[in-house]
Amino acid sequence: MQIGGQAVMEGVMMRNQERFAVAVRTSKGKIKIKTEKSSRMPKFFKVFFIRGIVGLIYTLYDGIKALIWSANQQEKSEEKLNKKEIVGTIALSFLAALLFFVAIPFFAAKLIHSEGVWFNILDGLFRVIIFVGYLWLISSTKEGKRLFQYHGAEHKSIAAYEAKERLTVKNVRKYSRFHPRCGTSFIFIVLILSVILFSFLVGAWYVKFLGRIILIPIIAGISYELLKFGAKYRNNFILKILIAPGLWLQRLTTKEPTDRQLEVGIKALESVVK
Repeated sequence: MQIGGQAVMEGVMMRNQERFAVAVRTSKGKIKIKTEKSSRMPKFFKVFFIRGIVGLIYTLYDGIKALIWSANQQEKSEEKLNKKEIVGTIALSFLAALLFFVAIPFFAAKLIHSEGVWFNILDGLFRVIIFVGYLWLISSTKEGKRLFQYHGAEHKSIAAYEAKERLTVKNVRKYSRFHPRCGTSFIFIVLILSVILFSFLVGAWYVKFLGRIILIPIIAGISYELLKFGAKYRNNFILKILIAPGLWLQRLTTKEPTDRQLEVGIKALESVVK
């Protein structure tokens, strides 16, 4: 069973289809762990292409719960959000993504070149620049660096587990902090695929703009399948070339973790697979 995860505040969340676990390092230096059942989508959604679209929503739901819980541990709070508040957070995040990755690139490109191939190229280029700039800005902060170190700890722990290694700091340390199934690679595939599919949109500017929003679920579904296929056949030469840009981008979103951070990643993973 595949394991996924994400970095959280001073910790790591690990998740499979059955459960997810969040492990954080508290201000007292101890590791605190929370385990819950994973949000599971109905079986009739688990079909090719659809599973990527629906699964992303469930993954975001659990990810936000994990992130909020980890932040509360640093603030010595046990505040809980209800389902409506979590859904509201996802909706706001989606609207922010539409603003920065659809609206701003679209209208910026339209100001420079309103039609044709160059418009689509500029639109896609601005989208990539905003995304990479956003990652660079986060990685340049002290808090962002620590978050990305935990991201590296997550990847290394999963890689060791997939290699059937005993989960110790020494064993986990030797694995790469880059992983082909990373969400960073997924987003990069989305960005590149959007340039291709958006180029087929024709008509008035509002048709092109609304078409970009409508195509987002389709792009997400295709990107998920490409990422899954690339991870399965990661040793294939052609696929190595295709997934390489996503792995390069992980140089921004992952940093080499400390041994203490690796311990947190291992604890989160052990709580899911035990």
